[in-house]
Amino acid sequence: MLPLRTTLALLTVMAALLAARPALRESAARAVTSVFDFFPLPPDAPIEPIRMEDAGYRHWLLDPQRELRHFYDALQRTERREQGAVTRILHYGDSPTTADMITADARDLLQKQFGDAGHGFVLIGQPWAWYTHRGVEVRSAGWKIDPASQVVLRDGMYGIGGASFEGSPGDTARLTLGRGGHTRLELAFLRRPGAGDVTVSAGDAKLATIDTSGEASTSGFGEVSIPTGVRRLELGVERGPVRLFGVDLTGAGQGVVYSSLGLNGGYVSVLAKNFQERHWHEQLRHYRPHLVIVNYGTNESVYEKFVDYVYAKDMKEIVRRLRAALPETSILIMSPMDRGERGEGGAIVTPPVMTKLVKKQEQVARETGVAFFNTFQAMGGTGTMARWYQGHPRLVGADFLHPMPAGAKQIGELLYRGLMVGFHRHKLRRMTGGPEP
Repeated sequence: MLPLRTTLALLTVMAALLAARPALRESAARAVTSVFDFFPLPPDAPIEPIRMEDAGYRHWLLDPQRELRHFYDALQRTERREQGAVTRILHYGDSPTTADMITADARDLLQKQFGDAGHGFVLIGQPWAWYTHRGVEVRSAGWKIDPASQVVLRDGMYGIGGASFEGSPGDTARLTLGRGGHTRLELAFLRRPGAGDVTVSAGDAKLATIDTSGEASTSGFGEVSIPTGVRRLELGVERGPVRLFGVDLTGAGQGVVYSSLGLNGGYVSVLAKNFQERHWHEQLRHYRPHLVIVNYGTNESVYEKFVDYVYAKDMKEIVRRLRAALPETSILIMSPMDRGERGEGGAIVTPPVMTKLVKKQEQVARETGVAFFNTFQAMGGTGTMARWYQGHPRLVGADFLHPMPAGAKQIGELLYRGLMVGFHRHKLRRMTGGPEP
C-alpha cells in the first residue's frame, strides 16, 4: 500500500497520460512502469518489509539533502541498460565486511535486480586468515603484508582496499573465480623507481607482463583481458621488488560492481589519518564510484572518550576527503550493528556507548549533508544481539559481535531495501518534477 500522497501523485500522472498524444502516452507509461518495477526479488529470497517512521517520511535511510541522487541517477541508467551504464559502489567497513559478510548479500541482491558487472576489488592476499570474498577465492605465498589498520607503513599508501603487499621474485597470488562472466582484471600497484615486473597467467598461458616501475611513487594500474571460460588466474613477481594492492574484476555488460573493502580492526581514524590523502584521492578518482559507504563504529562502540572527543571529528574528515576527491559521488554513513556484552547477572546487554555513537553518526551526517543508514535501529535497536544469540537459528557468534551468515544476510537485505525505497522515491520525483513522497 502506497502512502496517500504517492497515490494521488500517480493518479494525477495517469490522468495526464490519458489526455496525451499516443507517442507521449507510450513513453510516459514506460516511466510509470519503471517506478513500480523496483523489487523483483527471486522467490527464494523473502524479505520482511522494512520498518519505517512516517514523520517527515523518515525511515532508517535518512537523506534529507538528497545526497544519494548521484547514485540513484547512475542506478537508473543501469536499470535502463544504457550503453556502458555500470554503477560502482565502494563499501568501507570493519571486521564483518572483512569476510565479505553483509556486503556480499547486498551485492547479490543489487546484481540480481540491475545486472552483474563483476565482483569488484579484491586484495591479492589474506592479511587475516578469515579474509574471504564470496565468489572469489584468494591464496598467496610470500609477500610482506601491511594493512592500514595496523599502521606499519608510514607513507600511508595502501591502495583503495587498505593493504599493501611487497613482493620479490617467487612470490605469487592465485585467484579462483566462482563464476564466469569476468572479462577484465585490473592490477593496482605502486609505481616507483627501480620496481620490477608482475606476470598474470591462466594455467600455462601467460596473459600479460606488467611493468610497475616509474619516475615517482604514484598509483599504477595494469589491465589484462580474461579469456572466456578462465576461472583461475595467477600473479607472480618476475622481477622485483614490487608493491601491489589488489585486483579489480569486472565484466563486459551493464550492471552493478560492489567492492567490499573490509579491514580487520578498522575504525574511522584509518581513513581519516592513516591513508595518505593525495594517494587515496588518486585511487578514488581512478575507480570513480557512484556511492561510497563508510561503515565504521563497531570497534569504537565501547570507548566512550573516543566517541565523545574523536569520532565526529574523524568522520567529518573522511567526508571532507571524499568530497574533495569525488564531488559528484554520493556518500552514505552506515552505522554499526548492535553488539552485546555480559552485564550484571550474566545478561547480554548493549554497551551504553553504542547508542551515543549512533546518534553521533546521525548528527555528523546531518551536519555534512551526507546520507545515513541506521543499521542499529533497522535491526531492532538495543538488545538485538541478545535476541540474535538466544534465537533459533542463532544469528550472531559467541562474541555477540560478529554475525553468523544468516544474520549478515538480514543486514545486507535491510541495506538493500533501504536503498531501493529511496530509489523508488527518486524515480517518482524525477518523473513528476515534484517533491519526493
